[in-house]
Amino acid sequence: MELQNLENVEKTIGAKQTAKALAKGELLTVFVASDCDDTVIKDVLDLCQKYDVPYNRDYSMELLGRHSRIKVKAAAVGVRK
Repeated sequence: MELQNLENVEKTIGAKQTAKALAKGELLTVFVASDCDDTVIKDVLDLCQKYDVPYNRDYSMELLGRHSRIKVKAAAVGVRK
C-alpha cells in the first residue's frame, strides 16, 4: 500500500492504538516511522512479526501524521482490514 492512500482508508494512528489492533488481528499492514525511537514502537514491531503483518519503515513521523490527516506527528499507522 502506498502512503498517499492513507487518507482514504480506515486506520489506527499511534503506537498504542496500532498495537491493540494488531493483537486483535484487525490490520492489513502497518507504517512505522523511520525516525521514531525504537522503544516507542518495539511492541508494534514485535506484534507485526508475531502475526505476520507486513510493515514499512520508509517514512518520517511528520509524513505519517500529514498523510493520516492529523496535525501532529505519528509513530505508527495501521491500515484496517
